[in-house]
Amino acid sequence: MAELSDERRALLDWIAEEFLHNSWAGRRLVAVEGATDAPAARFADDLATVLRDRGQAVVRVSVGDVDEATLRRDTVEPFRAGTLPGDEGADTVLVVDGRRLLNDAVRGIWHFSAWTLAGDELAKTGVNVNVDVTDEASPSRYFYDYCAIPPSFGERGASTVSGSPG
Repeated sequence: MAELSDERRALLDWIAEEFLHNSWAGRRLVAVEGATDAPAARFADDLATVLRDRGQAVVRVSVGDVDEATLRRDTVEPFRAGTLPGDEGADTVLVVDGRRLLNDAVRGIWHFSAWTLAGDELAKTGVNVNVDVTDEASPSRYFYDYCAIPPSFGERGASTVSGSPG
């Protein structure tokens, strides 16, 4: 992994501090998703590193484009049971990146969630933190007026035809 810029490290430290303040012990699950996969995966990698630097046992998993049943069967249930490879004990953090992790059906699984965006993408509602990674060396926490999100903005991966849910 490349060395983190001071700005990126400061933002990751802020996010890690917030997460650990609210979820300081036990088996904790963190989801990172974004409109673009690669920056979300890098952000999840870096967040896992920062959590390890803070003395946390961390398991890092990329799940790709996954449905709810597969996510629960292959990742969440083995982690909760303590059988996921790399699991180091009762106080472990699982940091997951992939698609459809923040859809309504699975949003409640996570103790903490982050959405990465770059450029003109919309922020995600229902997450703990939105992060603008347009400049990955100097990302910023993105605060958004959720009242301004258009009503047609739905879950990632949902298909639409002429603006109607598919």
